[in-house]
Amino acid sequence: MSITDINPDNGALGRDLLAIQHAAYAVEAKIIGDDRIPPLHETLEELCAERLTWLGAFDGDRLVGAVAWSETAQAVDIDRLVVDPGAHRRGIGGALVREVMARAGDRQIIVATGKANVPARTLYERLGFGEVEDVEVIPGLWITRYARPA
Repeated sequence: MSITDINPDNGALGRDLLAIQHAAYAVEAKIIGDDRIPPLHETLEELCAERLTWLGAFDGDRLVGAVAWSETAQAVDIDRLVVDPGAHRRGIGGALVREVMARAGDRQIIVATGKANVPARTLYERLGFGEVEDVEVIPGLWITRYARPA
């Protein structure tokens, strides 16, 4: 597996990224029992319009996962982490988050996931993130916010 910077504006790569994003968030929707996750319904145009920095994980030349974040001088906010469901349990998500952690340097890193998404929560906790709070983002849809200190 290799990890490299990617740009969703890149035609076929953007379409592959969107397909993985939809598949990954469909798994999360099933886990949490709610499909109102905004990236699950995002179009390619909406995905490309997000002002995010992206890394892709590749198995050969096939995209199998990606992570995207925004950043300031003080913090890095992981906006999304997606792994092709056919590539789950191979360490791809952890490798992507560790790469973001390396690039963050001494800045705080924050991330959120569905409160009932135990696999994602376990990943973040295993990587040293601490639970900050549970938030009801829309009626009945709860997320858990995590932070990894600077």
